[in-house]
Amino acid sequence: MERNPKTSAQKTRTLVGIALFTAIVVVLQLLGSFIRFGPFSISLTLIPIVVGAAVYGAKSGLWLGFVFGVAVLLSGDAAAFLPVNPVGTVITVLLKGAVAGLCAGLVYKVLEKKNRYLAVAAAAFVCPVVNTGIFLLGCLCFFMETLAVWAENLGFGSAVGTYMIVGLVGGNFLFELAVNLIFSPLIVRIIKIGKKE
Repeated sequence: MERNPKTSAQKTRTLVGIALFTAIVVVLQLLGSFIRFGPFSISLTLIPIVVGAAVYGAKSGLWLGFVFGVAVLLSGDAAAFLPVNPVGTVITVLLKGAVAGLCAGLVYKVLEKKNRYLAVAAAAFVCPVVNTGIFLLGCLCFFMETLAVWAENLGFGSAVGTYMIVGLVGGNFLFELAVNLIFSPLIVRIIKIGKKE
């Protein structure tokens, strides 16, 4: 039985593209670990996750998000949480990246036929929102006692929720969201190039 050369070429192209985006995610996460707002680094990897999810589908977004999570663990960005609860840290970090990539891909796919710019803007918005939201849920599930101590030590008193929003995710989230939305038009151009046959 002969293989369809177009299908084989498309599969190869997809694998190479996903591998390239995987490498970009790892490199950007490792470089981004040097750019910090407070104790945590800025994630520059959400843009290639959104692009990869849009070009290659939601499963690719899931993979790229998972790779992002692994890179976060390897870069030391989760070092403050690992001694407190290693299992909770790994679950939170891997889950937040993977689900953010998956959701970006799903949102893009749903909206792409209506308007590609809207699809990209929505995916670029959803990715950091989901990433940050799952991080906050992980904090609630696995780290509340420690966060209460951190909040107290930093002058937040018993306002752990305020500390989580202002101290842990505030600047990070706003920066990531702004970068994603500002680069949305560029993302559309990259997607057009990536989807050419």
